Amino acid sequence: MTINIKDIAEKDRNSVLHPFTQLQDFASGKLGEPTIVETGKGIHIQDAYGNQLIDGFAGLYCVNVGYGRTEVAEAISRQAYRLAYYHSYAAHTTDELAILSDRLVKMAPGKMSKVFYGMSGSDANETQAKLVWYYNNLRGKPTKKKIISRERGYHGCSVVSGSMTGMSFYHYHMDLPLPQITHAGVPHHYWGAHPGETEREFSARRAVELDQLIEQLGPDNVGGFIAEPVLGTGGITPPPEGYWEAIQPVLKKHDVLLIADEVITGFGRTGSMFGSQQYGIEPDLITVAKGLTSAYFPLSAAIVGEKVYQVLEDGADRVGAFSHGYTYSGHPIGAAAANAVLDIVEKEDLPGNARDVGAYFQAQLKEKFAQLPIVGEVRGVGLMGAIEFVGDRESKTRFDPSLKVGARVSKTARDGGLIARAMPHGDILGFAPPLVTTKEEIDEIVLIAEKAVRSVMDDLVRDGQKL
Repeated sequence: MTINIKDIAEKDRNSVLHPFTQLQDFASGKLGEPTIVETGKGIHIQDAYGNQLIDGFAGLYCVNVGYGRTEVAEAISRQAYRLAYYHSYAAHTTDELAILSDRLVKMAPGKMSKVFYGMSGSDANETQAKLVWYYNNLRGKPTKKKIISRERGYHGCSVVSGSMTGMSFYHYHMDLPLPQITHAGVPHHYWGAHPGETEREFSARRAVELDQLIEQLGPDNVGGFIAEPVLGTGGITPPPEGYWEAIQPVLKKHDVLLIADEVITGFGRTGSMFGSQQYGIEPDLITVAKGLTSAYFPLSAAIVGEKVYQVLEDGADRVGAFSHGYTYSGHPIGAAAANAVLDIVEKEDLPGNARDVGAYFQAQLKEKFAQLPIVGEVRGVGLMGAIEFVGDRESKTRFDPSLKVGARVSKTARDGGLIARAMPHGDILGFAPPLVTTKEEIDEIVLIAEKAVRSVMDDLVRDGQKL
């Protein structure tokens, strides 16, 4: 299809409220024209001007099976022709939904029982919060409602999920966070450790701090703890050694439900099917989205553990129907898309590819970047990685924020044909390529990124920055 690029750009500027966009700069044209994405194939996208880019971030960590998978499109089409929609209220279902739910319960870590569906990770985490509150009401613990998240954790940007997100810019001018949400310390050894403190010692300290926080709030007031197995938007930061081993006993001690937010890590990104399996996490509730349909259709799920579900079922005679749901809960097209995607994930062993190609990716990142004078830390697991830039390696001094080093590297990489993300909370370049990425494509990603970093280093020196 031929489009009028100028007309589309004008329509977009005049009518679309873009997320995470400086509205005045976009409206005035300071940000330039919107990027009109037209097609995608494998790990590449192409814009309306014919520019092809490597999508080194899989959309937003989500297009795990790559672009242009006709088998997913065909599954969506078949379902749309057969039955485009029906709701799942009052025990209505479809074959695709029943098959998908059975599949998720069996493949998920821990002792899972049921699956509740939404359309995004944000709304799935809203559901998790309501489940924590509902669960404790039904078992006669009406004060056990506070949910602890972590600084730099990301759990969405709706009202409750945005409160769970531990990044202040999600809260400014939005009347967040809600008082029911409290934040614990970020599990990032590089920035948070005391001098000489090992990763295990740091993890043990974070566990003690969590225990103290729960005691301070009152164990009878704390109902849940939500965390990503690997911090995503907060910097693509794997947990330090011993972290989950130390944290989980604290939660069990205080009868606090563990919500594993697997929106990013679910379905293979870390090299295991779920990040919880990678790190020995035994969740009570699991949140999934993104990789569930590889973003081919909006679908999310709150997977409910047996312990929680049994309380809900046992309380039904007293409280009546489970009064939560959306028009699109369990959408049949979404279920069909998810089943087609999971077929690919399993048939092509994408967790195995993320593990094997991911190991090569992590090694290449360390080889090319770890010794550069502006690099403080190279980190990651599977097919997610990050390079954190600092002004002084020895003292761990950050660059002046006005230099915008991370953003400059990201832009230079994009000019070179690679989408890599400038992460918040520092000068960080993040990567999360599709799980179908090959070693040859990793070489291309790393080469473009290295050229971008070295180009920005040269610019900094020319501007008088001492490296």
